[in-house]
Amino acid sequence: MAEFILKDMVNKRGLASQFEIASAATSTEEIWNGVGNPVYPPAREELAKHGISCKGKRAVQLKASDYDYYDYLIGMDTMNMRNMERMTGHLRGGKMRMLLEYAGESRSVIDPWYSGAFDETYRDVVIGCTAFLEFLEKEGKI
Repeated sequence: MAEFILKDMVNKRGLASQFEIASAATSTEEIWNGVGNPVYPPAREELAKHGISCKGKRAVQLKASDYDYYDYLIGMDTMNMRNMERMTGHLRGGKMRMLLEYAGESRSVIDPWYSGAFDETYRDVVIGCTAFLEFLEKEGKI
């Protein structure tokens, strides 16, 4: 959801050309025989309620090389962060943070897989993505 919410935000601000936004799994639960699952239907439906499409997206696995390729690697929860550290060989901080840290919060984004609250996850992600964009503006990155 975060990939598409952030893409929507930068598109609406006319900043899409300054960004490459992608999401990647930190586990193989959504990838079978090398083929990723599409976006989970309730997540797709929540995005659609807000006019956001995720058509064609399939899960891909985070790679160690992603650390060097991307300017920021953003996790949604503490398990993501642990997996990201293990998979990239880099520690949290600097370019690797949890999304809500940009909003001054130390908590994880609500995981809709367990809560079933896709609307609450959507709100958390909007808060985090908005704060991330404000961080980039403050830092003079956009």
